[in-house]
Amino acid sequence: MSNRVFAAYGVGLNRTEMVKHCPTAKPIGTTELKNFRLAFRGGNASAVATIDKAKGCSVPALLWEITSQDEAALDRWIGMPGLYRKDMVKVRWNGAAMDAVVYILIGNKPLNKPSAFYYSILLEGYMVAGFDTETLKTETMRA
Repeated sequence: MSNRVFAAYGVGLNRTEMVKHCPTAKPIGTTELKNFRLAFRGGNASAVATIDKAKGCSVPALLWEITSQDEAALDRWIGMPGLYRKDMVKVRWNGAAMDAVVYILIGNKPLNKPSAFYYSILLEGYMVAGFDTETLKTETMRA
């Protein structure tokens, strides 16, 4: 595969939003981001999803095959480099280890609640991907 793999755990889980921003991206499967925990950080009712390192935890993620054009569109949509930084993580998919792009919130913003609209976009993504929505609910309540 000459394209890169993007591991979506936030708004990128929502297929409708991804098609709008990255029309050539293809969902290829699901995985878990091991030793990470989902967190919502930022202002009250405006916090955004990120992942924090947390040994023994995991975050469900939807894997997308993306082109360089998709990646440039993702950078703009997600807010890189101002809000998020890009990182590479090892994931397993179909029994193989591979590198995947993730976006991680910059700075140590406080845990807080996302807006109802933002949460609904993530919830739809979780449901369509077949992920347990309890993870999403639990982390939202932790804020």
